[in-house]
Amino acid sequence: MAGELFFQYLIAGLTYGTIYAVVGMGFNIIYNATGIINFAQGEFVMLGGMTAVSLHAFLPLPLAIVVAVLVTMVVGALIEVTFIRWLSRPSVLRMIIITIGISILIREAALLLWGQDVRALPYFTGNEITSIAVGGARISPQVLWTLGACAGLVVLVTAFFRFTMLGRQMRACAANRVAASLCGLPTRNLITLSFVLSAGMGALAGCVVSPITQTQYGIGTGLAIKGFTVAILGGLGNSLAAVAAGLLLGIIESFSVSLLPTAFKDAVSIAVLLAILFARPSGLFGARAATRP
Repeated sequence: MAGELFFQYLIAGLTYGTIYAVVGMGFNIIYNATGIINFAQGEFVMLGGMTAVSLHAFLPLPLAIVVAVLVTMVVGALIEVTFIRWLSRPSVLRMIIITIGISILIREAALLLWGQDVRALPYFTGNEITSIAVGGARISPQVLWTLGACAGLVVLVTAFFRFTMLGRQMRACAANRVAASLCGLPTRNLITLSFVLSAGMGALAGCVVSPITQTQYGIGTGLAIKGFTVAILGGLGNSLAAVAAGLLLGIIESFSVSLLPTAFKDAVSIAVLLAILFARPSGLFGARAATRP
């Protein structure tokens, strides 16, 4: 493989991998606080991108993105308050069915609102023919926006959980919800906040990647599967490992195109997920899932 082609595949893999990493981190934020695996996570990415495209017809691009992220965060809060909060110690199977049902509802609502048209935000800087030479490969400036925005999200989320009082309270809720409640922490509100954060992360990722991949009402399901694969690959509950796992999955998918037809690219995620579940259910990074009462 020529060096230029190698770098092109590598950059493409890193670009998609950062999106998978953000979706995987969204899975982990909710899982850590509630024990729920939210299969509607991919719909947050779709909602962010589609809402920003609609708002951009009336608002400047930066403001449209900010409002789209805020709207999606409100949707995340409403999902938790409406469908999750009233449940008392639900089984894992019940929660999986509920979140899949939520995903279907959001997807069908998006189909009703936006139709089947494929949409995209304009490039933040430059255009589709503008490119930067790196290692012989040509990179769109939007790729740099995607990598930078997702890297910034990772840093901010990590700092939030490690250095802020609210983040520490969420970690306490994740470690032992009953003990956190006895200590006076508002555990219900913290769980709602976990949905808000994961929705906001997904929405921002959807906005940033929209000029490259475009967006449509039905993209959430595929992203949810890949985000779940990343969460399992890194070990459920380990957000930093999810970042490494997302980049790894993106690179594997990108280079698989050189060996397999493009139509088989999505099957790579399923193959990786099945292999992990059979060989190492705790994840390749050996992360231990968060314990709960």
